[in-house]
Amino acid sequence: MNGSPALVNDVMTHRVVALRAGAAFKDIVRVMHEWRVSALPVLDDAGHVVGVVSEADLLPGAEYGDGDIGRYGQVRHPTEAREAGAVTAAELMTAPAVTVAPDATLAHAARLMARTRVKRLPVVGRDGLLRGVVSRSDLLKVFLRHDEDIAEEVRREVVVRLFGPYTADIRVEVRDGVVTLAGRVCETALIPLAARLARAVPGVVDVHCALSGLPRRPDLEPRLPASGADAARPTSSSRRRRSAAGPVTTSPPTP
Repeated sequence: MNGSPALVNDVMTHRVVALRAGAAFKDIVRVMHEWRVSALPVLDDAGHVVGVVSEADLLPGAEYGDGDIGRYGQVRHPTEAREAGAVTAAELMTAPAVTVAPDATLAHAARLMARTRVKRLPVVGRDGLLRGVVSRSDLLKVFLRHDEDIAEEVRREVVVRLFGPYTADIRVEVRDGVVTLAGRVCETALIPLAARLARAVPGVVDVHCALSGLPRRPDLEPRLPASGADAARPTSSSRRRRSAAGPVTTSPPTP
C-alpha cells in the first residue's frame, strides 16, 4: 500500500459486465445468473452510468409474472404494480445510480454502502465512464494481509516517521490484525497520533497502545516533579530541614 490509505481502485473488480438501457427482463436475469452477481450497472449510449438494476428491482416482475395484480394490489402497492409491467433495464433500474470514485478510500466506500444499503457500487471516473465495481467482499480483502506485512508498515510509516530512526525502545507486535505498540518515547504528545495512524493502516483490526514517556532523571531534571517511589522517598535536603525543625510528632502533656 506504500504508506497511503487503501483506495477503491486497489481492490475493485476491473472486469465487469453492464447493461444497456434497452436490455430485456429475461436477458437481465440470464446475465445475473451467468456472472453470479446481484446487481448490474446500466449505461447510456455514451457509456455513462445512469442507473443500477438489482435482484430487488426484478422481484415485482417475478411476483406478478402471471399478470394477476388485481385492483386491490394496484391500490395497496402502486409502486410494485407499476414495476411489474416493466420489461427493460431503463424501466426497472434504480436511478440515479449510487457510485464511488476509484480514488475514494475504502472507509468512504464502506460508509456509502451502509448509508444506502447496497452491496455493490459502480466505480465511475471523472469522465462518468464505468471503471469497475466494488463489493462488500472487495472491501474486506485488506484484512487478508499477513501480520508481518502490517507490522512492517506500522514500523516504517508510523513509528519511524513520528519518532525518528532511533526507535529501538518501541516494540510493534501484530496478531490477527491487532497491533500492539509498547515502549518509551521522548515526545509523549505524539502517542495519540501514533495510535490513530496505526489504526488507519490497511488490514489493522484494532490498536492497543502501551507507549509511555521516558523515566525522569532527578540528577539531570531537578525541577520536574517526582513520581512513583521517588515521590515517597525524602531527599537529603528535606531530611536536614526536618532535623533542624525538630520532630514533627508531639505527645500529650502529662497531668
